[in-house]
Amino acid sequence: MKTTVIRLLLAFVLALAFGASMAQSYPTKPIRFIVGFAPGGANDTLARLVGQRLTERLGQPVIVENKPGADSIIGTDYVAKAPPDGYTLLVSSVAMVLNPSLYDRVPYDAGRDFIPITLFASDPVVFAVHPSIPAASIKELISLAKSKPGQLFYSSGAPAFHVSAELFKRQAGINIVHVPYKGSGPAIAAAISAEVPMVAVEIPSALAQLRAGKLRALAITGPRRSEVAPNIPTMAESGMANFEQVLWIGLFAPAATPRTIIDRLYGELSVVLKTESMKERLAAMGYETNDTGMTPAAFGAFFYTDLANWSKGIGTLALKRAQFKDSTAGSK
Repeated sequence: MKTTVIRLLLAFVLALAFGASMAQSYPTKPIRFIVGFAPGGANDTLARLVGQRLTERLGQPVIVENKPGADSIIGTDYVAKAPPDGYTLLVSSVAMVLNPSLYDRVPYDAGRDFIPITLFASDPVVFAVHPSIPAASIKELISLAKSKPGQLFYSSGAPAFHVSAELFKRQAGINIVHVPYKGSGPAIAAAISAEVPMVAVEIPSALAQLRAGKLRALAITGPRRSEVAPNIPTMAESGMANFEQVLWIGLFAPAATPRTIIDRLYGELSVVLKTESMKERLAAMGYETNDTGMTPAAFGAFFYTDLANWSKGIGTLALKRAQFKDSTAGSK
């Protein structure tokens, strides 16, 4: 028994020493940020912005690699099965907590296969209408929708916006018909042209159009008013109690990545994300920065709570996407 205990203790000490050694030398080669969406989107843009600053601090290139497909499932699964050495990391969004409930099956466990490192930025959903629509508030929109059941339409360009709008409809007891688009850009364009009267979208994508008066914002889904658009009321202020959804983008590592490497990455990212210049850049893009650069523990708690909340919300809706089937998932 004593021999077994001694061997276990020795193995534990050697593991700690190995982890410390890795952290001291890490990184010795380029780091890849895997993005599960096409170039040019929010995830890709923030990955490149943060990656450039992180390159300067680590002395090794941070390369952004796009692996789009299936609402980011392909890229997410790729990282889940990557070596846990700190050189293949995932830049992901709220899609990570939506997909397990929206799809019949995903090839990874979002709550088990990743270590949350830190939050890059967040933003709420905004519900906006074409200026010609006779609704200047959520209450007026609800009244209008109740007077015309099934005759109003809204656009969205991603599952998060679709789910938010459907949860709003359920809580308000209204019937507004969903019209899907391939991305926020086309969804916004449809609302601006009055092809559809309403759009559910993230603030960064719609900020210029809101400021130009081409869209009228009714409310945001965040817990407080936006830093970048403080005149837009929250859903709670608009009479929709307990209605909160926050979109986010953050960084994850494969589950078995040594804690020393996680701490090294967070230490450098904390400096990068909390500089005034970075916060100003993110705010100019339309993102919230109150929680930017949160610790791995704080981001982990946020992530697991969000995973449970979205799962519960989606469970009340009849929303299911096709079963995920893709032979490239998990391939190297």
